[in-house]
Amino acid sequence: MLIWIIFALMTGAAIFALLWPLGRGRALAFADVADARSLYRSQLGEIDRDLGRRLIGPAEAEAARAEAARRLLRASGDESGPEGETESSLRRRRASSALALSCVPLLALLVYGAYGSPGRPDEPLAARLQADSSRQDFALALARIETHLAANPTDGKGWSVVAPVYMRQGRYDDAATAFAQAIRHGEASAEAHAGLGEARTLAAGGVVTAAARTSFADALRMDAKNARARFFLAIGQEQDGDATGAAEALRTLLGEAPADAPWAQAVRQRLARLDAEKAGGLASLAPADQQAAIRAMVDGLAARLQAGGGSLPEWTRLIRSQVVLGDKAAAREALALARTRLAQDAAAAAALDALAEELALKETAP
Repeated sequence: MLIWIIFALMTGAAIFALLWPLGRGRALAFADVADARSLYRSQLGEIDRDLGRRLIGPAEAEAARAEAARRLLRASGDESGPEGETESSLRRRRASSALALSCVPLLALLVYGAYGSPGRPDEPLAARLQADSSRQDFALALARIETHLAANPTDGKGWSVVAPVYMRQGRYDDAATAFAQAIRHGEASAEAHAGLGEARTLAAGGVVTAAARTSFADALRMDAKNARARFFLAIGQEQDGDATGAAEALRTLLGEAPADAPWAQAVRQRLARLDAEKAGGLASLAPADQQAAIRAMVDGLAARLQAGGGSLPEWTRLIRSQVVLGDKAAAREALALARTRLAQDAAAAAALDALAEELALKETAP
């Protein structure tokens, strides 16, 4: 009922705005006529006073009265209305008023009937959102969180909330930044580190980079059973050419998975593909082709490690593979580079020395 009262008031205001200019001119004209008549009576009184004092004669008084009457007629027009008001103009003004009184409400009703919902009851916004949460403006909510984080960049909880959202939207660089901020500002957990590693991997097109491996290693230090970190590290092993090790890691992960683990199916599919490649891959190749395939995988690992990063197990795997392939020169170069990259890690340096001794590379190592 309240909405109709509001509509009636709005319609009345619109009609008043249209009729006001139409009626205002006539009101002003009547005011001018009243002033003219008052002046006419004043002039007649003054003529009578002059005649009584014998300042003018009867003929002059009559002429003055006629002149005053003519002035009154010029000011008031004729008896039909104000000056300039004719019968046709009066009809037009009345027709305009009637048109405004009828068309404005009718037009308002037609527009509301076409685009409004007259039969729908009032329902507050809070009730609509509570009844159907899917109608919430997700983009607006995300924008509010981002605005909050821009003003409060140390809110680790806020970063941990928005990071998975970025992941679902495919904004992997933003997700990596959000996970890193959450970890930096007090929300460090195994899942946060694993999420950071996954975001870095997906941002690199699915390549498990050195930075991603560091994040997964941090996750496993906090939770040795973290499935996400173990899964992506197995993918990293596969990318390094260690398909057997990757398959074994996935098989172990699958054996420890709960029966209702949502990620178990993805592990099964990856493991099945590895087994299929192993059965129909190197085993089906001629010895020369097998050697070429192994060399290609080793060269791929070498190229990735030379580009940056690399852990001690990765460098160890590369150096051993190069020695097995008979390329001791490349193994020595890899050993030297590994020592440079891991110079700050005393344990890694000692392990590299032991590896050089074992593989007979020590005599040429720097």
